[in-house]
Amino acid sequence: MSRAITVAYRFETGLRDLGSRVARAFGWLPVAIAYPGYGSGGRVRVLGRVLLAPAGTHPESRLRIPGWQRFLTLEAPRTGVDVEVAGVRQRLTSDEDGLVDAVLEVDRPLEGRPSVPVHLRTGRRTASAPAHLASTDAHRGVVCDIDDTLLVTDIAHPLRAAYRTFVQRSRNRRAVPGMADLLREITAGQEHVPVLYLSNGPWNLIGPLAAFLERNGFPPGALLLTDWGLQPDRWFRDGQAHKRSSLLRLAQDMPGVDWTLVGDTGEHDPALYEEFARAHPDRVAEILLRDVAVGGPVVDRLGGIPVLRAPDGAGLSRARATLRR
Repeated sequence: MSRAITVAYRFETGLRDLGSRVARAFGWLPVAIAYPGYGSGGRVRVLGRVLLAPAGTHPESRLRIPGWQRFLTLEAPRTGVDVEVAGVRQRLTSDEDGLVDAVLEVDRPLEGRPSVPVHLRTGRRTASAPAHLASTDAHRGVVCDIDDTLLVTDIAHPLRAAYRTFVQRSRNRRAVPGMADLLREITAGQEHVPVLYLSNGPWNLIGPLAAFLERNGFPPGALLLTDWGLQPDRWFRDGQAHKRSSLLRLAQDMPGVDWTLVGDTGEHDPALYEEFARAHPDRVAEILLRDVAVGGPVVDRLGGIPVLRAPDGAGLSRARATLRR
């Protein structure tokens, strides 16, 4: 099996490199796309991707590609990108998947503002996105799944989920009732609470996902997605490993923050959140799970950590209220 994976990966990589050479021969150029990142205490995590696109293409137009066409992209691996954050400039290089993921040290104060613009430049084109800043005094934050937690996807029904992901217009996607209100409730009362949207969805979907979150009134925050497709050692990216490593990194990046972990009962969120809470009980304030089985509210505990289940945001909010009585 491992040999088959290796052969398939080399074939896919060779096909991509051939496509890149042909595209460049027709005048296509690298275009950087900036993704929302996060920062705290003078450190900013920069996220983005470099694609090949026809000359003159504006970077932001790549975020508005409709439907399944979002997956028909030519990544530009090992491509130089100029990054600027708060006056600090650095030259970075995209990885084998065209992704840019780096931390910049900023020597000027960033406190007092909710975000700072991050600029990625390739050639004459510059793309920008905010890096959402957590206050150095922030003592709580939110990590939230997207599919079937905030966005009705029906992951348990693959054909339905595929239609909604690849075909349905993003503006017609439905939000899980009450979840935007719940997240605003959690973040109320303190400035610049870090909010991270952690999903196994691919980076190709970041445009419609970001638009969905803004359109439905969810708090602004960084999106931590993943790259679908063949890997050197496996057929598909390990989604659980992506979420597990992201949680550990957030705990390291913001050591003073206790996290509210928000997910759903449809896949692996309960087990992953429980695993993280057992390993880092002092870093988890509560676990909130949207129950996709539409059961009644359930209030449980993992040690001293509340674990709440309800079918929607209003139910989770009521369950939280019972703990404060």
